[in-house]
Order: sequence, then C-alpha cells, then structure tokens
Amino acid sequence: MTAILPSIVDEGERLINLAHSQGTTLALLGGVAVRLLAREIPPALDRDYKDLDFAVPKGGGRNASKLLGDSGYQPEVSFNAMNGNERLLFHDVDHGRQVDVFVGSFRMCHVIPLTERLSAEHRTVPLAELMLTKLQIVELNEKDVRDTLLLFYTHGVADNDDDVLNGARIAELCAGDWGLWRTITHNLERCRELVTGYELSDADRTRISDRIGTVLERIEAEPKSRGWKLRAKIGERKRWYELPEEVA
Repeated sequence: MTAILPSIVDEGERLINLAHSQGTTLALLGGVAVRLLAREIPPALDRDYKDLDFAVPKGGGRNASKLLGDSGYQPEVSFNAMNGNERLLFHDVDHGRQVDVFVGSFRMCHVIPLTERLSAEHRTVPLAELMLTKLQIVELNEKDVRDTLLLFYTHGVADNDDDVLNGARIAELCAGDWGLWRTITHNLERCRELVTGYELSDADRTRISDRIGTVLERIEAEPKSRGWKLRAKIGERKRWYELPEEVA
C-alpha cells in the first residue's frame, strides 16, 4: 500500500490515477479540482486546501470505499452506514484531512445531479458542475469566491464541455429549479462585485467579469420550466435552500 502523500494536490491526483487504473469512476471536485484544472494561478487567487472531495456515480460508493480503504483512509463507519447511498466520509489521520465522497449527486444547500456527467476518463467533474458546487452555498465564503474567480480566470464560457464552462448546462439546471437559480445568480453577481478586491490586472478583472456576465446572460435567456415559474411566485417568502449539517 502506497503511503498517503503529504501534498493534498498530489494525493488527489494519486487517488484519481489509482481509480482509473482499476476502471473505477472517481472524479475530484472542490478546491483541489479547481487547482488541477487551472493552467496558471495568479498569487491573488492561490490558497491552501484542507480536504479532498470526490464524486462517484450512483452505485459507485462500494468501489470508492474499497479504493480509499486500501489506500490508508479510515472510514467514518456510523456515518457511512446511515448515509452511504448519498455520501461517504473518510479520514487521513496522519495529515488531519477529511475526504468526502458524494454519490450520484452533490447535495448541500442545493442538489447538483452528477451521475450522468461523470466519466472514468476525466479527473474532475465537468467545469459547469464544479462551478455550481462552489456557488450553491447560500452564505458564500471567501475560499469559494477565490475558487470561482480562478475558474473564470482560466476558462471561457461556451455551450459544451471542451475545457470551458458549459453555459448551456448551467442554464438548464437553473431554469428547472428556482431555488438553485436564486442562489447561483446571486452568488455570480456577488463574485463579479468582489473581483475588484483582488490584486489582479485590470485586463484580468475585466475578463473574469465579462465571463461571469456571459453565464448570467445565458441563464436569463433560458426558457424556465413550469415548476420554476410556480416557485418564483412564492419567491423568498419560503426558504429556497437546505441547511446541511456540518460533519466534523
């Protein structure tokens, strides 16, 4: 058994490569995924990473559990027994790190479906879903802002998954769920406001802001579902998000 690597980014890559060598679908998400996909990282958008997050398709939890167990990670036995259909937890005791495995979908403040979008050939979830998992949190924190700005710094927007943020996918999910739309559009606007506070060149700030604007325009233009329109009539009079419990 290979020892767990001290560098969390290197360890994330090691686990992905191990999964792929076994034909197991295991995709990174979270900050380490953003880091791996960034072609360059300006100092203003760099940060440290504390935990690893992975996604597997529905039914993929057993393979992920075996892979992580064989790799030296300790399972959170009670939590996994109760929640294993949706989420699994493991610990790297020596380095004080937690590993989350989301099964089938990413479920926190909102639900982001993943199963049909995962592939054994890719190291991370698609860029569109990666952005959505960053911005689905209602109380946006600084590390998620920084990661989102880095995504827009390094990737353009188009209606495909070819190393770009898939505006069509983002718009499709937001058009079917008013609550998700409300949170994502608000947080995109917030990120566009906050980019001025980072030590980036004017050209870089403009590029990021313009790309965020493109996604917002794509979301606005997408025809909304009947369910979206019905929920929009209620608006913020009813809570539109879940309050996930923090698991330590």
